[in-house]
Amino acid sequence: MNDPAAITAAILVIGDEILSGRTKDKNIGTIAEYCTALGIDLKEVRIVPDEADRIVAAVNALRAAYTYLFTTGGIGPTHDDITADCVASAFGVSIDVDPRARAMLLERHKPEDLNEARLRMARIPAGADLIANPISKAPGFRIGNVFVMAGVPAIMQAMLDAIGPTLATGAKIVSETIEAGTLPEGTYAGRLAEIAKAHEAVSIGSYPSMTQNGFANRIVVRGKDLEAVARVRLEVEALVADLKG
Repeated sequence: MNDPAAITAAILVIGDEILSGRTKDKNIGTIAEYCTALGIDLKEVRIVPDEADRIVAAVNALRAAYTYLFTTGGIGPTHDDITADCVASAFGVSIDVDPRARAMLLERHKPEDLNEARLRMARIPAGADLIANPISKAPGFRIGNVFVMAGVPAIMQAMLDAIGPTLATGAKIVSETIEAGTLPEGTYAGRLAEIAKAHEAVSIGSYPSMTQNGFANRIVVRGKDLEAVARVRLEVEALVADLKG
C-alpha cells in the first residue's frame, strides 16, 4: 500500500556506456542502500542514453513523481556530457559557468589549465546549489528536488555523503529473513501469497540462491511496523516448519 507520508526517491542513470554494457553500474546499489538506511523509499530506477530529449523527459517525470531524484553520470568535460544542460532545460532556466564552481576547479587546476573542456564542468543551472566533490573538485549540484551527481562511483559516494545531512528521513524499514532451505518455491508460493494478502502493509519476497552447500531459498519480510513484521515472520516460520515436516 502507498503511504502518502512516505519520503520517496528515484534514480536516473545517464549514459550510453551503461546501456552498452561497457561500464557496469555500481551506483544504483549504493544509493539504494543509502536511501534504505535513511528511511527513504526508493521506488524507481531508470537508465537513459546520452540523448537530450530522453534525459529531459525522464527528469521531469521523475522529479514530479517522487520526493527526491538522484541522477548519476554525464557531468564531465566531454561533448557527450550533457546532463547539466538537460537539467537546466527541464527546469526552464539558463546555464553558464558558475563562479563558485570555477573557484572549486581552481583548487585542482592552474588558471591556464582551465580550458574550454574543463570549464564545462563548472557550467551550473541558474539557481542551483553546488554539491562538493573532495576528490576531483568538479562539483555536482542540486536544483529543486533533483540531485545531479557524478557517474564515477567513488566521486558519487563522496557527493552522496555531502548531501546526506540535507535529506529528510522517514520511518526505517525493518527486514527479517527466514531460511526456507531446499524447499522449492512452488511448495509454499500459494500459502505465502495468502499471508501477504492478509498483511498488505508488509512486503514479503522469496529469493532463490546458490550457496556453498547448494540451492537454497530465503523468504524476506520487510516493513516499517516492527510488530507487524514480527507477526508475519512467525507466520512464515510456521509455514516453513509445516512444509519441512
